[in-house]
Formats: sequence, C-alpha cells, structure tokens
Amino acid sequence: MSELKIDFRIVGPVQTNCYFVMNPDRKECIVVDPGDEAEKLEGFMIQKDVRPVGILLTHGHFDHIGAVEELKGKYDIEVYANKEEEDTLKDPNVNLSMPMLGNAISIKADNLLSDGQVIELMGEKIKCIHTPGHTVGGMCYYLEDRDCLFSGDTLFQESVGRTDFEGGSMSEIVKSLKEKILTLPDSVKVYTGHGLMTSIEHEKMYNPFVG
Repeated sequence: MSELKIDFRIVGPVQTNCYFVMNPDRKECIVVDPGDEAEKLEGFMIQKDVRPVGILLTHGHFDHIGAVEELKGKYDIEVYANKEEEDTLKDPNVNLSMPMLGNAISIKADNLLSDGQVIELMGEKIKCIHTPGHTVGGMCYYLEDRDCLFSGDTLFQESVGRTDFEGGSMSEIVKSLKEKILTLPDSVKVYTGHGLMTSIEHEKMYNPFVG
C-alpha cells in the first residue's frame, strides 16, 4: 500500500482547515473542504507536485466551500457531498455566505452521497458517514485502511460544532457522535474542520459533550 501524506492549510476569515490527502507515488491528492483562498491551495499543490482528483465536502457552510468553484474549474474534478446537504450548498442564506460575507456563494455537488456509502478516490476506499447536528447533511469521511477520519465541524478537539444555525441540533450532533463516530476504533486520528486534530480515544475520554 502506497504511503499517504496528510497536510493542511488554514484558510478564510474563520480559520478553516483545508486538508490534502496526498499520494506522492501517484502525484495525486484529495482536497477536503477548500473553504477559501484558492490560489493559496493551488500553490500548495504545485509545491507538493500533486494534482487533485476530487473534492470532499463535510458540509455546506461558506467557510468550507468558498474555493470549490475555482478549483473545480481549474482542475476539472468532481465534488462530493451528502445528498441531505444539497439545499445548504446552493442557498446563500442557509450556507451563511450572505449573512456573514455579504457575498452569495452557491454550488452544486456532482456526486450526492448516502450514509454508509463507500466511494473510491485515488485508489482509497472512503466510507461516508452522515452526521447531522451542525447541519442537516453533515458528513464525515472515514479511511478505515488509513485509520483516519475527516470530521468537518461535527467533532472538534474536546468540543463539537455549533448547533444554533439553520439545520443545527444539539441532540442530533450528540447522537451522531455517540452512535457513529465514537464507535470507531480508539486509534483513529481525527482531522477537524477548525483547530487541532485529535483522536477517537482522546475524545472518548475528554469530550464533555459525550460524557
């Protein structure tokens, strides 16, 4: 199995983590949540000598989708998101781009995913886990063979995402964590939408929302 490298850049006004899942042997990468600053993200990929093969979106808020159209157009790649997130992606009021930026962002995913669906990108099997709570169509991406999870704004280090926006629910996000995320192996590394990465083991011990 080829070595994978995971790196990130922090972009945009609310410091969003945009991740690059890179296979240096194939000179390819998967981009997770390109929230803003497309030129910065392109520059990183050029520096690492990798070309994106797809964009995974954990949810549709503006700070996770702001650079999607530019990257999609430049590299002719497809966008993946939960089918339940379709309205959030396209509605500038629901995705908060109008109220927070005063600038309408509306995008459409090429591939609408279902809970439990397994997709393959760059030769990697990726399990799509529907985790509502932060938004109705929040989705985490689990690379079981690589022991890692991209949690978006569902799970943070010792915290969870906000639930006071449209489509948010504290009871739903806690249910998502308890039933779908913290049931994963303790060793799984968690790459969060904001802030520091963590692990399933750490969150089971220290996250106050799931105690």
